[in-house]
Amino acid sequence: MSVSYDSNKNKRNIEQRGLNFDQVADLDWDNAWIYQDERDEYNEIRFIAYSMLDKRLHFVCFTETKDGIRVISFRKANNREVKRYEHEILNR
Repeated sequence: MSVSYDSNKNKRNIEQRGLNFDQVADLDWDNAWIYQDERDEYNEIRFIAYSMLDKRLHFVCFTETKDGIRVISFRKANNREVKRYEHEILNR
């Protein structure tokens, strides 16, 4: 999968969160919980995914591209999101 992103946004993410957008390619996509982001009206279709990376749950917001995805946001999931993920995965 091809992962693209805004390089300035990636630089800020590395500085603030210690996470490089390139790491999104290493997420466990086969077991990810993915759904459409309908929190706001965007000028594109966005998705939210929760997936494991290095034994830790992560959150990524992205949009699909012709060759893969474009990362909008990437961070460690918070405790509330971990509980929701566990509930969703167990009830699949």
